[in-house]
Amino acid sequence: MEPLEKLDAGLAARVAAKTGISEKYKSLPEVGNVYNVNIEKVIAAHPDLVICYKDMNDKFVHNFEENNIPVIVLEMRTYAQVKNTVSVLGKITGNEAKAEELNKDMDERIAAVREKMPQESKRIAILHSTAQNVTVQLEGSIAGSTAQLLGFTNIAAGSMPLENNSTAAPYSLETLVAANPDIIYITSMGKLETVQDAMLKSISASPAWQSLAAVRSGHVYFLPQELFLLSPGIKYPQAAEYMAKLAYPEKFE
Repeated sequence: MEPLEKLDAGLAARVAAKTGISEKYKSLPEVGNVYNVNIEKVIAAHPDLVICYKDMNDKFVHNFEENNIPVIVLEMRTYAQVKNTVSVLGKITGNEAKAEELNKDMDERIAAVREKMPQESKRIAILHSTAQNVTVQLEGSIAGSTAQLLGFTNIAAGSMPLENNSTAAPYSLETLVAANPDIIYITSMGKLETVQDAMLKSISASPAWQSLAAVRSGHVYFLPQELFLLSPGIKYPQAAEYMAKLAYPEKFE
């Protein structure tokens, strides 16, 4: 909804959310949350177009097509996908110039973050932790794409992705120890405090974890879910600055 608002789009209805809904769209009819959309409510809103998110609610495309409602499926995980989405939405709303300006502004803000960083390439690992398991994030993930924008070297680059998730690879403590990254970033799903407590207990109880340079130097960071779980969207520059500031706090004072 954030890029749509920037492009002066008129919405017929919206998903529900506890935060992040602008005043412009607060009074719109709700059609359920993003993970559990109510198809009947969407159809009842008589939209000219339905925008679906890939791998989240594109499974409902046939429902809209059966009701003669045009539908488009977009993806906003990586920065390149976000910029493409902005361009597509610019065409849909008839505001291509504004879309181009929005993409240019994001590019310039990310470039400004890069300019503050030293000319070196930190070797990083990005783990994704849930209550059930841990995976390693690849370049196609949100954090992986952000790290790539910053010029970091992801130690998992080139790893074989999971069969059901092209943005992640299996986690192996042995592989992590062998790679010995300078920084470990951790993204999470679920209650952040619970995930963080479980990860910190594992780290403190494991000699293998304690041998890592990132752990010994205190360079293990938990990334905020509002920027690194679903998609930062047009807040990608904020995500880039957040990650860069953790690596080089003295450059962003």
